[in-house]
Amino acid sequence: MQRYFVTPEQFSGDTVTIGGEDARHIAKVMRGNEGDKLIVSDGSSREALVEIVHIEIGEVTANVVEVLEMTHEARVKITVAQSLPKGDKMETVIQKCTEIGAVSFQPFLSERTIVQYDERKEGKRLERWRKICKEAAEQAHRNIIPPVEPPVSWKLLLQSFAEYDAVYFCYEKEEGLQLRSAAAPKLQALKDQSAIKIMVVVGPEGGFTVEEAAKAEASGAVPVGLGRRILRCETAGMVAAACLLYESGEMGGA
Repeated sequence: MQRYFVTPEQFSGDTVTIGGEDARHIAKVMRGNEGDKLIVSDGSSREALVEIVHIEIGEVTANVVEVLEMTHEARVKITVAQSLPKGDKMETVIQKCTEIGAVSFQPFLSERTIVQYDERKEGKRLERWRKICKEAAEQAHRNIIPPVEPPVSWKLLLQSFAEYDAVYFCYEKEEGLQLRSAAAPKLQALKDQSAIKIMVVVGPEGGFTVEEAAKAEASGAVPVGLGRRILRCETAGMVAAACLLYESGEMGGA
């Protein structure tokens, strides 16, 4: 069943109004009709099965049939911090990690970032990333749309580590401590918390420098490996997020 996100203001009692691109998608792409049912979520506190009562190209009105429980989000809240990669790789990271279950994304700039960051153009790119995130959240039946934050400097990223219960720094030169070994005791110790905040930090195509790894560890991050193989930068975040959710029991783990 198709799922759409709306703002809380679009709910009015037992009626919801869907506008813009979503309304056009329902009318033109899905060829919706009065009587069709959809799932609508405000991304925070309300989700409902609704039935279309009026449909136009630019606006769809529906009545609430049933209020649904919001049970699709994991207790482990994973933020993927990704050093800006080349081309459209960031789009892949956002799309796939949203499907897996990440709750937010923090792009950042590091020493070996190849992308030429242009703040004037960043608005359009950020808008596209957020659109991709919304579509992936709808496809995966998420209860929320993970926020995609504007890129920050390496220094600001390090300062944000204190906001998390754990930060895992994916480092290809880490041959000792692997992610599962590092995360399992932490997840067990925090099992009684209603939510656990974890950041996964992934470098650019050229990886992190030794100095960056040292600063990350000094700021509270745990350097970890992701197995015996070297992963592409756009793959590492997906693997780390899936491993953490599995280890916490969110994907059929213990």
